[in-house]
Amino acid sequence: MQLPEDIILKLVYSIIIGGLIGAEREYRSKSAGFRTLTMICIGATIFTIFSQIIGARTSPDRIASNVVVGIGFVGAGVIFKGDNRVNGITTAAMIWVTAALGMSIGAGYTLFAGIACLSILIVLYLFTKIESLIDQVSQIRSYKIVCDYENETLQRFETAFKEHHLHFKRSRQMKAGGVITGEWIVKGSEKNHRHFVHNILRDPTVKAFEF
Repeated sequence: MQLPEDIILKLVYSIIIGGLIGAEREYRSKSAGFRTLTMICIGATIFTIFSQIIGARTSPDRIASNVVVGIGFVGAGVIFKGDNRVNGITTAAMIWVTAALGMSIGAGYTLFAGIACLSILIVLYLFTKIESLIDQVSQIRSYKIVCDYENETLQRFETAFKEHHLHFKRSRQMKAGGVITGEWIVKGSEKNHRHFVHNILRDPTVKAFEF
């Protein structure tokens, strides 16, 4: 059976658009990269095409509507919690929006899909630069300091946080024998973090320092 020309073109468009977004994720070494997002775009396109063919008389959106539900399970698989933050949310959003682009192509809105793809790539590039600028002004880090126990030991480090204009919250403290461990969540500029780390690394009383 010979495939209609418009279906072949839709598959080609889905490969190109899914590949462009996937290449950006692959370049940044994300869990869902070139092949994954290309396949998602193609799959969403195929489901939408067959939804129109199979349910043309009754409900042409019957199969395609389930793409939105099903793609959520794929997106959830790339989200995981790190030490102080949740990672993979942007990649999960990319999976979701790539499926939407595939559905647009399958429904025949190829020009819209192309414009949306270009907009997404601009957002990914431009907003990465903006996030980098924001991180220079304000970023959150986790610090863990181990040293010999003395009175006011942890307060000494908290005074150092204040001297470096860093906002902090003590998350945990533990004493074992003559050693005390303190953990903090600290917020401040990249420059202030760097100066604080430099001073702690030079402190001979600090036995271990995680940052």
